[in-house]
Amino acid sequence: MEIKLSTGDKVKLKSLTVDERDELMDSVQYDYTDGKNPQMKMLHSTMTKFLRIGIEGKVSDKFILSLTFSDKTKIFTKIQGECMNLGEEKASK
Repeated sequence: MEIKLSTGDKVKLKSLTVDERDELMDSVQYDYTDGKNPQMKMLHSTMTKFLRIGIEGKVSDKFILSLTFSDKTKIFTKIQGECMNLGEEKASK
């Protein structure tokens, strides 16, 4: 799967292994202190981890620093959606 960035460039997401998916999902933590709207803890380090593991090829600091926050969020959200939907298309019997 490819994602088009605001610059027009594209990044290709890699096909994650189950272990990679588990590692990413285990790194997401939420804070429920207000009792209403969960807030993600450690947002930036979590997003960086998703980018490094989820994008195909070597993901350098230079590349990550070149991305807008909007592009990072777009990539992160797509990877997170893929991780959370693992096996959800087919209900177990």
